[in-house]
Amino acid sequence: MNFTPEIEERLARLQEKYEAMGQDMQSYLDGLLYADFLTYWDYIHLDTLLSLQSPKTPFPDEEIFIMYHQITELYFKLALHECKQLVEKHPLSADFFTTRLKRINSYFQALINSFEIMVDGMEKEQFLKFRMSLLPASGFQSGQYRMIEIYATDFINLVAREQREALRSASIEEQFEHLYWKSGATELATGKKTLTLKQFEKKYSKTFIELGKATSSYNFNALLHQLKYEGQSTTALESELRQLDVNVNVNWPLSHYKSAVRYLQREPEEIKATGGTNWQKYLPPRFQKRIFYPSLWTEQQIDDWGKGWVESALSGSWL
Repeated sequence: MNFTPEIEERLARLQEKYEAMGQDMQSYLDGLLYADFLTYWDYIHLDTLLSLQSPKTPFPDEEIFIMYHQITELYFKLALHECKQLVEKHPLSADFFTTRLKRINSYFQALINSFEIMVDGMEKEQFLKFRMSLLPASGFQSGQYRMIEIYATDFINLVAREQREALRSASIEEQFEHLYWKSGATELATGKKTLTLKQFEKKYSKTFIELGKATSSYNFNALLHQLKYEGQSTTALESELRQLDVNVNVNWPLSHYKSAVRYLQREPEEIKATGGTNWQKYLPPRFQKRIFYPSLWTEQQIDDWGKGWVESALSGSWL
């Protein structure tokens, strides 16, 4: 058999590659000869993926609940994949930063657009029954979501609104004790930490604190100011950062708020969320005023943070 010059050139390059590794190219060629062709289902481990739903009750809609949360966590993993690329990129350009932020925003936009599955995709009576078998587990316990927040902004911006000024110069460990989401995982009646929060802290506290320290100079807010200091143009980047701020701190929590009102609001009193989390206080952005990039918004925009969305949601047009 006569090889084309292109095949001969590639064989020569392969020979050089394996010689540099101290390996025998013929053995690798034998491996290619005897290996089976790759299939789609093997490549993405499809059978394993489709076997990861284990409902705890006989209600059919519980499987919808499980799969949607699994999809959500995969999107969070995609976002974290981009976060890690950004903080590890040296030197970092505004163009690279902007491109990766567009990806993260597209992931969150897909999640926000898909949340109707949770709002209208399950029977309310089924949900209110099978949810009692899930205690104290809660979507509140998404460690990946908290990591995205830590990558996105200065740690102090995640502290509860009423504590931020007092703790601005405090250590990461001290600030961690007053993060905004802890107030949303307290028992409604007593104000004590729920088991949901205790479990979450036990698993992730060390990870969150270490990540907060590691990204203190490399979170997205810090990287923005670094690029400005270097004289790079950040106009397009700032637009994507504002979109990320709205996606993560307004649209995503309020999609959850919409779902909570659909399933948990009942006269004369609201039903507790899974794990006893205080969703009425935890979800609405107008209460938390959680903003990743305060310098990119006007005072009026900060004052009105999330207000328009909540007013629209509470109008009852989607209930």
